[in-house]
Amino acid sequence: MARRTEPAATATDPHEAARIDPATLPGRPCSIAAALDVVGDRWSLLIVREVMFGNGRFTQLVRNTGAPRDRIAARLRTLVDAGVLERHAYQDSPRREEYRLTQAGRELGSVTSALLAWGDKWAVSTPPMRQTHHDHAFTPSVHCAECGEPVTRSDIVREVVADGWDLRGPLDDADDARS
Repeated sequence: MARRTEPAATATDPHEAARIDPATLPGRPCSIAAALDVVGDRWSLLIVREVMFGNGRFTQLVRNTGAPRDRIAARLRTLVDAGVLERHAYQDSPRREEYRLTQAGRELGSVTSALLAWGDKWAVSTPPMRQTHHDHAFTPSVHCAECGEPVTRSDIVREVVADGWDLRGPLDDADDARS
């Protein structure tokens, strides 16, 4: 895992977790790499899926993901430390806790919807679940939050702002003849 910086807690969000300095990641400094450092293994995203479905208790997470208990326990610690999940007591005596999504966790909803749509199209023979919106099938799409227009990959302009890098890679890479 990459080195995390000091907590970025603010007066408005005391639960905000430490963030990764992208310069500490191997290879290209990138928010995708940092996100994958937090939720990039199978069990982490399946835990997030289950909590989104309302299954936040440890036994539910083990049963519904199919993961070993020790693996779920380790991933839960990581997700709580990263600010994706938080623990919430649902019983006092004896104390029992469940996991709930934080704002950061809820914002993974578009990621899980996109993975579900991709998996339905490319990974399974028959989709095992349907998503609907009102009375029709739900198909995720990307729209610009600023202007509301639908966005395709060709509409995006990428500008690398990390020092020493451009879209092709590190600027000082002798193996890459730049013209």
